[in-house]
Amino acid sequence: MADVTNPENEGDLQTQIEEVEALSSIYGEEWCVIDEASRIFCIKISDDLEEPKLTACLQIILPHDYPSAAPPIYQINAAWLRGPERTKLSNSLEDLYVEHVGESILYLWVEKVREFLVEKSQSSETVEQPEKVNMTAEEEVDDPEDIPDLKTLQLNTEHAHLFMDHANDEELPPIKHGNAITDRRSTFQPHLAPVVTPRQVKMVLGKLYENKKIASATHNIYAYRIYCEDKHSFLQDCEDDGETAAGGRLLHLLQILDVRNVMVVVSRWYGGILLGPDRFKHINNCARNILVEQGYTAAMDEATKSGAKTKRPKSKKTK
Repeated sequence: MADVTNPENEGDLQTQIEEVEALSSIYGEEWCVIDEASRIFCIKISDDLEEPKLTACLQIILPHDYPSAAPPIYQINAAWLRGPERTKLSNSLEDLYVEHVGESILYLWVEKVREFLVEKSQSSETVEQPEKVNMTAEEEVDDPEDIPDLKTLQLNTEHAHLFMDHANDEELPPIKHGNAITDRRSTFQPHLAPVVTPRQVKMVLGKLYENKKIASATHNIYAYRIYCEDKHSFLQDCEDDGETAAGGRLLHLLQILDVRNVMVVVSRWYGGILLGPDRFKHINNCARNILVEQGYTAAMDEATKSGAKTKRPKSKKTK
């Protein structure tokens, strides 16, 4: 059967091409093409071009129906950008999209991020080396702002509109707090909530960050999996919050346990002593403990006992 081309999508593609050409001209070397065929780009943004104090990398995927019907899929990479501040910046980008639905939005997003960086650098809370605020001495990786996370960027654009849902009819899910694990002065505590939409994920994070102790944690790592009945697939994502690779490991645990419609957050308060790989063990152990306590592993345990093999729906990762 011959392919049928959607004229609207052709218009979107032309608009994208023109927008990318303009951004490349405006930002020069700061603008980077990661995968042109997949419409994946990134731009390095600084608070000051001459003497930058703060930088962030905004990574973008342009869906085939952007800008007419879908927003860009984005990820903000900045080691110093944590919980409440990350949520504030993300909300401001999404508000901008809602104000300009159907229009090219990337230039406005870039300048909004730059405005955020300038305000942050000028505030009295800015320290001399902000990039290290959310990193423990155990991190031995290159500057994450210079390394686009291609794996994380393979996102599910089908569900992008769910993240722009500003309806107020969803209730905050109940949040459970698990038992803490302490090792060499570092403490790990899990939190769990049932979630069925990305908006509920944001609501849970917002509620947790209202707790000053949780908001002050060195890292708040999280992962979630939402089963989409109509697509027979999973909507899932994770966040390291500065603890490199911890979010992906936590998501992998949820996948192995085959849990669904649940979000797990693990707070870590760094005690000043390096734990090495043990920190990942503690993160996953306390996450598994709270999943077991709340009955999310019961179905898998029963299947394991009976030797049953279940066919798992395909998983998709989104931002």
